[in-house]
Amino acid sequence: MSSFDIIEQKMRRAGIAGAAIDAFRHSVQVLQSGAQMMIPESEIQPAEGVMDWEEAVSGTAPADADLLRQMVVIKLNGGLGTSMGLQKAKSLLQIKPGITFLDTIIRQVRSLRQAAACPVRLLLMNSFSTSADTLAHLQRYADEGFGKAEQVEMMQNRVPKLLADTLAPAEWPAAPELEWCPPGHGDLYAALVGSGRLEELLAAGVKYAFISNSDNLGAQPDTRFLRCFAESGAPFVMEVTRRTEADRKGGHLATRRTDGQLLLRETAQCLPEDAEAFRDIEKHRYFNTNNLWLRLDALKDYLDEHGGVMPLPVIRNEKTVDPRDASSPRVYQLETAMGAAIQCFPGARAVCVPRSRFFPVKTCSDLLLLRSDAVEIDESGCMQLAPECGGVAPVVLLDTKLYKQVDSLESLGVPGLKHCHRLVVRGPHRFTPGEPLQGEVEIG
Repeated sequence: MSSFDIIEQKMRRAGIAGAAIDAFRHSVQVLQSGAQMMIPESEIQPAEGVMDWEEAVSGTAPADADLLRQMVVIKLNGGLGTSMGLQKAKSLLQIKPGITFLDTIIRQVRSLRQAAACPVRLLLMNSFSTSADTLAHLQRYADEGFGKAEQVEMMQNRVPKLLADTLAPAEWPAAPELEWCPPGHGDLYAALVGSGRLEELLAAGVKYAFISNSDNLGAQPDTRFLRCFAESGAPFVMEVTRRTEADRKGGHLATRRTDGQLLLRETAQCLPEDAEAFRDIEKHRYFNTNNLWLRLDALKDYLDEHGGVMPLPVIRNEKTVDPRDASSPRVYQLETAMGAAIQCFPGARAVCVPRSRFFPVKTCSDLLLLRSDAVEIDESGCMQLAPECGGVAPVVLLDTKLYKQVDSLESLGVPGLKHCHRLVVRGPHRFTPGEPLQGEVEIG
């Protein structure tokens, strides 16, 4: 019995779909082969031919009802937000009074449905950790067709952690759940196939997918760009934006020297000697927002030609099987990135979008800004900065020792930030709700 046969048996016993097993087999084979898993600076050059969003959508008519009927909105919804002290789906975090990320996503899809006069589809790629909470929250929208798993859910897979010395699947009887890890959002492609959703969507005439993270409210389905995407014939378009000083660690877009193909290089794929070049935001100017446009028919054709597997670059993370026990066995966690598929599709393109389309919430500083009057969300789920901001979001920097978890914001309060350029809070403080701040404000 081969080493992967043991892995496969474990995955099948856990009910993992064949498509996910095949994808993991590819990742393990890459690891076993000793192939270069890094992307050296010598093999790439700065990305070229990146479209400009404003030029693309300027003067473009919104997609008509026929085109909207061919679109699905897919949100990656597998995160718990544990770094912010959450123990439930991050998309259930309240961003405005009585409004969560998930409510806003529903508003966006509802608006598309009204425009198309048909049920534009929504798919949530949930994890085992977020499924129950998410579906319970969606019961309030049951009469709109969002309440049942078969209507909206596609489950993220899980894969075994591998022992670093033998590559056998880790065993940890004290806590068997620690034997598994998420395979990264590159699992999207295996999940679409293994769940039957890809065939289902194509059979229903749906061939354009807009994909983004559920915690990025800037990632709104844009019907003008849907038309641009459909008319371009491109199989895959990645939304990128210009890197800033804050984005030196994020994955960036590049061009492969050998054939001019666009690719994505993540931090974990950078050689130590290339670190300075990786951080050079003037050389590598664009980073991935994880907002993607995908032709589902092109995806099916590609998978049919490649044995049902998207051969994505593999990212190897070395950890211990129990993250809280440094003496527990060393393991490898193999991940893939959804955006890395840009290198698989000839004709794939990138479009540079304004920063307003990349508005993720990773920290309490991000959440405070979103909860303030500097950010407005209308009934259609459209998020935009208040006019007083002049198109530039205020910078919010909270003391991470005091304001790391969501509950800590209750004691801080939410000030008015639409006239504020920069807010720094270095110690305990209490704002009067809506207290207007102006210009540069430092406290503590």
